[in-house]
Amino acid sequence: MGSCCSISWTPIGSIAIDAYENKEHTDETEYDHHNHNHQNHHNYIQNGDGARVRFHGSSKFLSMYTQQGRKGINQDSMTSWENFNGENDTYFCGVFDGHGPSGHEVSRIVRDNLPTKLSSFLKKSNNIVATSEFFSSWENTIVRSFEDLDEEIGAADSSVNAYSSGSTAVTVIKQGDNLIISNLGDSRAILCTRDDNNKLVPVQLTKDLKPDLPDEAERIRSRKGRIFPMEEEPEVFRVWMPEQDSPGLAMSRSFGDFCLKDFGLIPTPQVSYRKITTKDEFVVLASDGVWDVLSNTEVVKYVGSARKRSIAARLLVERAVQAWKYRYPTSKVDDIAVVCLFFKEHQVDKLDESELNNTFSEEVRPGRHKKLKSDDGLDTVVNCEVTRTHNRGVTRRKQSSHHR
Repeated sequence: MGSCCSISWTPIGSIAIDAYENKEHTDETEYDHHNHNHQNHHNYIQNGDGARVRFHGSSKFLSMYTQQGRKGINQDSMTSWENFNGENDTYFCGVFDGHGPSGHEVSRIVRDNLPTKLSSFLKKSNNIVATSEFFSSWENTIVRSFEDLDEEIGAADSSVNAYSSGSTAVTVIKQGDNLIISNLGDSRAILCTRDDNNKLVPVQLTKDLKPDLPDEAERIRSRKGRIFPMEEEPEVFRVWMPEQDSPGLAMSRSFGDFCLKDFGLIPTPQVSYRKITTKDEFVVLASDGVWDVLSNTEVVKYVGSARKRSIAARLLVERAVQAWKYRYPTSKVDDIAVVCLFFKEHQVDKLDESELNNTFSEEVRPGRHKKLKSDDGLDTVVNCEVTRTHNRGVTRRKQSSHHR
């Protein structure tokens, strides 16, 4: 895992983040497969409600892993809370993908503060997950938590400069057989279930919130934001300020990115509900470093075939890195973060060895990176020189060694 950047924000809850983060990430070469399962069951801290909070590692029903890419500091972060909000059999899990110069700070601020803010609002509203009839009040509470945190990140006295930096967020709350999913940006959550032939199949739980989606584009353009791709990436649509070719954000919703908040970018998540059935096996939350190179079907296959749950997330990350090198040998591997939440006792889904070889389907997010000549398909093009080609009405990017 990549090293973790310290931040000056104090979490809303009672978690000793700074002390924990000093121990959080180690160099990849120090990873010990033999000791991994034993050690990571104890890699948590406990808050005042009795919740067990993890930023990496595993437990009986959880597997988490992140790996720094080749672009600089790891801007992905993640968290899981067992007994969330003081409730037994309740989990909160989230993955946060930062972008821009201070994206690593924004993603960690969201990681450290969103669960406690949500828990605080839930206590005030006395929400208890029981049936889908409660979904409306849960949705309002989750939306309020996201929007309130975004305001705090953008406050004048905030310790982070989020003018042209931000973060995605994809989260799930599970209590019993109830699952509430929230998504902001282009990270993704999928569910693994079994079909009538008992085969593992994926169900995508979130929509990748991209600027070219009709509803998203209508909102952005109605507020004077501009949407168009760069010449090198004609299928990757980006959001730009009205009078400047900046920042070129490749998503339509996010925390931070305040240079675009007046022009259609919003911090409002899409929230949905699903009743877990006996056929459902697990959920996977991951940043776009996975979804840009692996299909939903491949993700379900790799996680479901893991010999130990403790290594399921790491196995998926390693497969994604292999796919990056195979598909885009001239591009820089993206940061990757994965959280797997399992619903049942461990059962390995046996696959033929041929199904687990290093071949990758083409059923991945279209357009991303395929037209790039040398780099990495950025979430933003801050610190890149962007010039307009008048005869074609699109932009051309000049490569910069400082972009992210």
